[in-house]
Amino acid sequence: MAQDQDIFKKIISHAKEYGFVFPSSEIYDGLSAVYDYGQNGAELKNNIKQYWWQAMTMLHENIVGIDAAIFMHPTTWKASGHVDAFNDPLIDNRDSKKRYRADVLIEEHRAKLEDKIAKEVEKARKRFGEQFDEQKFRETNARVLETQQQIDRLTQRFVEALNQSDLVELKRIIEDEGIVCPISGTRDWTDVRQFNLMFETQLGSLAEDASKLYLRPETAQGIFVNYLNVQKTGRMKIPFGIAQIGKAFRNEIVARQFIFRMREFEQMEMQFFVRPGQEMEWFEFWKQARMKWHRALGLGDSKYRFHDHEKLAHYANAATDIEFQFPFGSKEVEGIHSRTDFDLSQHEKFSGKKIRYFDPETNESYVPYVVETSVGLDRTFLKVLAASYAEEADRVVLRLPAPLAPVKLAVLPLVKKDGLPELARKILDTLKFDFACQYEEKDSIGKRYRRHDAIGTPYCVTVDHDSLNDGQVTLRERDSMEQTRVPIDSLRSLLAEKVSLRSLLEKNG
Repeated sequence: MAQDQDIFKKIISHAKEYGFVFPSSEIYDGLSAVYDYGQNGAELKNNIKQYWWQAMTMLHENIVGIDAAIFMHPTTWKASGHVDAFNDPLIDNRDSKKRYRADVLIEEHRAKLEDKIAKEVEKARKRFGEQFDEQKFRETNARVLETQQQIDRLTQRFVEALNQSDLVELKRIIEDEGIVCPISGTRDWTDVRQFNLMFETQLGSLAEDASKLYLRPETAQGIFVNYLNVQKTGRMKIPFGIAQIGKAFRNEIVARQFIFRMREFEQMEMQFFVRPGQEMEWFEFWKQARMKWHRALGLGDSKYRFHDHEKLAHYANAATDIEFQFPFGSKEVEGIHSRTDFDLSQHEKFSGKKIRYFDPETNESYVPYVVETSVGLDRTFLKVLAASYAEEADRVVLRLPAPLAPVKLAVLPLVKKDGLPELARKILDTLKFDFACQYEEKDSIGKRYRRHDAIGTPYCVTVDHDSLNDGQVTLRERDSMEQTRVPIDSLRSLLAEKVSLRSLLEKNG
């Protein structure tokens, strides 16, 4: 675990050094849990957006996209339940003066217990080899059984406390389990309190006339209030979906783990409207479809898992997370939720306007049910960055999926004379309309290779003296470092197959 934390620190340092992520307002000592994306980070982020957007709107004929405003009528958030129920249970440690989410402390403690069992299983596997029966070991080993019983008791108490919003019981669980502050190592805890996460602002030039507004804590409501506009203007028939990418804002008190949990972040959400009674069928469909989208990136199938919610949100009748193995543990990157008809029914109630769908197949009008897929763009960015980072004997390399890489091709003249820069520029000018290319002539060719390995450039083309005569260049592949001579005229076709988003999208088909 300590080694993973060291790697994570190196990833954060690498992200800054190579223009991926900067602390916001750094010249003023930064702003806690707010980050800026640098020149390479912005390109990687935009490529992830395009991969998601095209997978949703191009591969599905019944999904369209919108871009709703950040500011919304304040009654929107009353109807959605955010004004009254968008809270986190927080607890302070008096010695370290640090604040934590009580539910996260308990979940992390439970994860440690599960890791304890996993270590016992792994030790037994090494001891017994091919004869090892994991299921039998889990059912008979005394230490495993004792720890599993502890997990089961903890889980039952935890779920009941969450479902009843019992803050006193949450603190009692923390005390009974002997959970300590990660900073001070002590158990001197305050009571658990609820904290609303929405940022408030004002609309109006004069304070006395201003109306209270909120920075949206999610992008979903912008889709729901536009449901009728899209359905009617697009002549959409159920089932259909509305997709959106946009900023959201949460006043996270416990923001941590770099860009994993921030106060200003970006979501990629799709709300899929279905006939009541068919929501569970579509819930299962989108679970598998979204997992397929993630795994198509090639970051390691075993790093993903589903985690079903033990406490359902007030709007849901089913929910699961897609979790990814980060250096700091398995954490959520996407949520799939069956939201029932809660949101549309609430907006119908609070607005006084009918939000119905007339189904020509059943000859009836109803409020559709909704299945939501919600991906954290910043978390996906961090997932890609963390999984791609590798330290080798003589280089640090980002093994980014080629279609997502900020720079697809670096064009490098071997020396800065003899007509090589001119030919290299000519190649760049030919290919820059198809790929994100970069020209570099400073330093030795080896240093230039290493620089592009560090930002994840999948291919480098080196123009040498022979290129002037035979019309060929050296194409170097990032991961294997293999070099091959190829005709200049074939570069476009060779690269198009390897670096276009189509190669990823076809895995989703």
